[in-house]
Amino acid sequence: MIIGHGIDLQDIGAVQQAYQKNSRFADKVLTAKELEVFSKLADKRRFEYLAGRWAAKEAFSKAYGSGIGNLRFQDLEVLSNEKGAPIFTKAPFSGNIFISISHSGNFVEASVILEEES
Repeated sequence: MIIGHGIDLQDIGAVQQAYQKNSRFADKVLTAKELEVFSKLADKRRFEYLAGRWAAKEAFSKAYGSGIGNLRFQDLEVLSNEKGAPIFTKAPFSGNIFISISHSGNFVEASVILEEES
């Protein structure tokens, strides 16, 4: 049974500005494993990645019903599976987590569905 659905839309330029103002912004949003991936990407792709992880974590918090604040960004981790699709590798939820991240122009959108196992 689906227990939550969250969506978040993020301006990639706003995330880039936040990072340029304070490079520790990435440390706040990304886990150590996510930072490893982030550090290996070219500039444009780095900010798409950072904004995508921000949006995914915000979408999860909405689906979970808590919002960021009760959950921390470090409580959630989104990496890629063997096919390159995003997956939550760390989250305070034991059921199924479905995630989609999409980039278009200067925006990134993430959708997260939480499903309890039967």
